[in-house]
Amino acid sequence: MPLVSVIMPVHNSSTTLGASVRSVLAQTHTDWELLITDDGSTDDSWEQVQAFADDDERVRPERMPTSGGAARARNAAIRRARGNYVAFLDSDDLWLEVKLERQVAFAATAATPLTFTSYYKVGGDWSGEAADFVPNDRVVWAPAQVDYRAMLLQDRIGALTAMYARDVLGTRLMPDLRKRQDYALWLDIMRGGVIAKSVREPLAIYRAGRAGSLSSNKVALIPHNWALYRRHEGLSVPRAAVALAGAAWHSVRTGRI
Repeated sequence: MPLVSVIMPVHNSSTTLGASVRSVLAQTHTDWELLITDDGSTDDSWEQVQAFADDDERVRPERMPTSGGAARARNAAIRRARGNYVAFLDSDDLWLEVKLERQVAFAATAATPLTFTSYYKVGGDWSGEAADFVPNDRVVWAPAQVDYRAMLLQDRIGALTAMYARDVLGTRLMPDLRKRQDYALWLDIMRGGVIAKSVREPLAIYRAGRAGSLSSNKVALIPHNWALYRRHEGLSVPRAAVALAGAAWHSVRTGRI
């Protein structure tokens, strides 16, 4: 069985999918499986996924019969996961080649089942490969650790860097929300007292502001954050307002919300 299961949802990602998959194939840590779930793409994303699977048996594709959204696509992949560690990478983001090597080594001694890393940001129109990436000064630095109370004020875990351990947490699915499902999962995990810890080194590349991406419209995400705080987390109106203000500040500071 592989040590790491990498979860990648795909929906009409033909222009970025190849670079994202190749960044996983190039990992120096090779004991992984890449679970790609195509969520009803109408471009040639599915054909690209099949080609990668034909070339490398570690790539395990699945196609949803109808488009159900990112949470359902991710959860379909998580249910098929065989690895102890579950890691996440969207089809428009990339990993640097030592990402898994560094994070798996850290997770083995970090005394927490939830780890994450710092990451770089590039523009939405960036068309490079992870292997050719030249480090820039647009770094979202991960705090050394973060607990549930701090996470309510600010989502500090970039989904493209997150990894959790199933031997401690079991198989944890993302709440079925249209947006912010990754944030909701981290809160679910941490609500019971888990403190997430990070590798401070930037090990991934986040493509910011790509048209149509889940986080491209920050203003439109505000009601989704509010619903998360009020309905999913059960926060009072004052606590939810404080958390929303923290999320807005995080968006201004990092370009994410």
